[in-house]
Amino acid sequence: MTIPPYAELLGLSIEPGEHAPTLVMPFAMDVVGRPGFLHGGAIGGLLEMAAITALEQALATQGGGRFKPIGLTVDYMRGGRDKPTYARGTVIRLGTRVANVEAIAWQDDPDNPIASARTNYLIAR
Repeated sequence: MTIPPYAELLGLSIEPGEHAPTLVMPFAMDVVGRPGFLHGGAIGGLLEMAAITALEQALATQGGGRFKPIGLTVDYMRGGRDKPTYARGTVIRLGTRVANVEAIAWQDDPDNPIASARTNYLIAR
């Protein structure tokens, strides 16, 4: 699985997973907002990339397809600190024309996320 140029800019790496890969974003000066904290845009980008990789993996099991985003909502729950941040997407519904995907980002414990996102994609098979 390849990652888009924006994911490379964020320094993301991919850890394969059974249902969806986990993306890892290291803390670096490129993703800093206020001192010692992640920028909200970097967190949002991480969540979007996690949703995209989850949808790509799900579509691959059904013969592939192209998609484009038609909606994205991000909920920020707490500040991301100066440590690696992880994210994973979950395909909630994969229809013939529309997919609904959720993603969470966390640092220490996936049960204690720092942000979450809900995305909708238009699919062309």
